[in-house]
Amino acid sequence: MSNGNFAAITRRQFCRLSAASLPAIAFGGGFFAHSAPPKQNGKRDFDILIQGGTVIDPSQNFNAQLDVAIANGKIAAVAKDIPANQARKVISAAGKIVCPGLIDIHAHVYEGVGIQGLSPDRGWLAKGVTTVVDAGSAGYTTIAGLRKYIGSTSQTRVHALVDIGTLGLVAGISGTMENMAYVQPKETAEAVKSNKPFVVGVKVRLSKAVAGSQDMEGLRRTREAAEAAGVPMMVHIGDTYSPLRNILDQMRKGDVLTHCFHPEPHGLLDERGKILPEVLEARQRGIVFDVGHGSSHFGFDVAAQCLQQGFLPDTISSDLTTRTAAGPVFDFLTTLSKFFCLGLRVDDVIQMATSNAARAFDFGLPLGTLRPGSEADVAILELRDGSFAFTDSLRKDRTARQKLFPAQTIRGGKLFEAPRG
Repeated sequence: MSNGNFAAITRRQFCRLSAASLPAIAFGGGFFAHSAPPKQNGKRDFDILIQGGTVIDPSQNFNAQLDVAIANGKIAAVAKDIPANQARKVISAAGKIVCPGLIDIHAHVYEGVGIQGLSPDRGWLAKGVTTVVDAGSAGYTTIAGLRKYIGSTSQTRVHALVDIGTLGLVAGISGTMENMAYVQPKETAEAVKSNKPFVVGVKVRLSKAVAGSQDMEGLRRTREAAEAAGVPMMVHIGDTYSPLRNILDQMRKGDVLTHCFHPEPHGLLDERGKILPEVLEARQRGIVFDVGHGSSHFGFDVAAQCLQQGFLPDTISSDLTTRTAAGPVFDFLTTLSKFFCLGLRVDDVIQMATSNAARAFDFGLPLGTLRPGSEADVAILELRDGSFAFTDSLRKDRTARQKLFPAQTIRGGKLFEAPRG
């Protein structure tokens, strides 16, 4: 299960870590021992060579102009000046960012079942995201279908959380957890175990619109299922019946609290706008704080107050669906770019969407890294300057001077071009 190994750091410490742009840092930790420029032997040893980009890999503290070589679906080398004649295909990334394939740990991809599922290949893959986690679209009765018809057929890597509510999002109605007959921990745990490694956790929605006054009983049953299956749980908050401290008390190290910057009652802030002490204590215990933007779960003002107090999210996720793709979410890169309005740097948001996200769940293999030997999941991005307006879930606007755009994505060594327009 997830190790929940997220450090509790201040914003100043985080930004200092993210400022790893000097070559001395980029090449530290035995870099050349693992990724020295390959010797020229006249052979085309690599399938793809990405040349001249700025490689940002928080898992290795890289931020430098380097080349990335790919062979047999794996990262083969990351080094300066890899000869172009050693690759069958060369991609120029000059002026662009090259980073590990992005990971969106809160998505909804059960296309055709329910009313919100968006195709992972259409909504994520060509836009820099190589791995998505479906966050509770399916309960225990329908999770096998999500694995068979979406997980095994998509070019995007798809994992899932089983919703503790039997209906998940299939019915598209409210109050799906108010009747505890539809909340079955034993059956949910069995569904998790029989669908591993596709399934990586259990999801529970605690908003009054879903659970009513039954939120704590629903959470208790979710924890029972998660413990029986040996996985983390993702807990959806926002306008809950019970106060946040009660919810946090039931969460374990490695569990994920999603919608952490929601603008509804029972959030992270007290009536004076200060971070609740129980929130700080939860972070110290290893609770993972995830953004989960969605249609109504992200407020600029709440996020700004938290960041000003040194409380950053561990992971940024979109909660993208067919509905939110039309706004205010739009896509994952737009969600990441919204944090430029709040003072974060590109290194920060890439860390939250790669190495941090890779630690949130046990995906069964190393993700969120460009280490040689790892999966050849790579995002090539453009960081454009200008004036960009962004909207939160309350339809409040803020402006940033930069925005991320997709250029190309490589998933398992296969190239995907970004959509035009």
